[in-house]
Amino acid sequence: MPAISVDDPTVLPRIPPVAEGRQRRVRSISTAPGALEGEGFPVRRAFAGVELSELDPFIHLDQMGEVEYAPGEPKGTPWHPHRGFETVTYMIDGTFEHQDSNGGGGVITNGDTQWMTAGAGILHIERPPERLVASGGLFHGTQLWVNLPRSLKWAPPRYQDLRAGEVRLLASADAGALVRLIAGELAGHRGPGVTYTPITYAHATISPGARLDVPWSPSYNALAYVLAGRGTVGLERLPIGTGQLVVFGPGGGLRLEAAPRQEGRSPALEVLLLGGEPIREPVAWYGPFVMNTREELLQAFEDYKAGRLGTVPAAHHTPDEIVESNGRAEGS
Repeated sequence: MPAISVDDPTVLPRIPPVAEGRQRRVRSISTAPGALEGEGFPVRRAFAGVELSELDPFIHLDQMGEVEYAPGEPKGTPWHPHRGFETVTYMIDGTFEHQDSNGGGGVITNGDTQWMTAGAGILHIERPPERLVASGGLFHGTQLWVNLPRSLKWAPPRYQDLRAGEVRLLASADAGALVRLIAGELAGHRGPGVTYTPITYAHATISPGARLDVPWSPSYNALAYVLAGRGTVGLERLPIGTGQLVVFGPGGGLRLEAAPRQEGRSPALEVLLLGGEPIREPVAWYGPFVMNTREELLQAFEDYKAGRLGTVPAAHHTPDEIVESNGRAEGS
């Protein structure tokens, strides 16, 4: 059960319905493979196998958990560097500590979000607090990487601490779905996250049998990732389930419906909605650095080894070979 919820969604501002002629068609549906991150905590790689041109301005998305840790089992990541993008860690349930070499950080729990702009370069660590390691407990969250355009890759690092109570809460037209708006604009409402790259980022809970229509900026790309549950997507009503990513085509609205019957461990359809203004620049990505050229990647590693990003040792490799894109949006 997500930590941010309301007893009566009918009291929330409503998202107006979207005309069927404006709804986006489904371009693709993919299933996230499982992996181990950091010191060994389980993740689903939501964007695996999807072309960067379809994801632009996003680079990477991990679903962390959902897992119920026994005492002594909770794990995090060691110190590691970043440059050229932003990390957005959304804690759905559980607790995580963050610390970075720029002085940012703190504890996020149960609906909080930490938004770290790596920009010109930073080192950070994410881990469960000692009391959670000792006791065990539920852990479920996501981490999204948002690319920065060339003109902002050298921006000074910054940190945003977004508390659960700051998230903008909205309801679908019939109040059958609760939408938590973390950043960007949706139906005239704005989330608390301050973004360099224009994006919309939201978490929707759709009750069994209910439908969610949301207006979406035609200039943005549009993605939906299923955190839990079953349902259908688009006017085509294509089936979707836990761990699947939907890439939408052009248009002005998104549609998702929850199946009338859900699994016992997931009483509703839980979905991340995300999209943004494509940057359409070359992408060179290696491990913790997202730049525009190979030369900039090599410079990032040299700067890290020379201690220019901080002095704490780091180890992080996602991916383990250089990934490049020409920055053109294909099939748009």
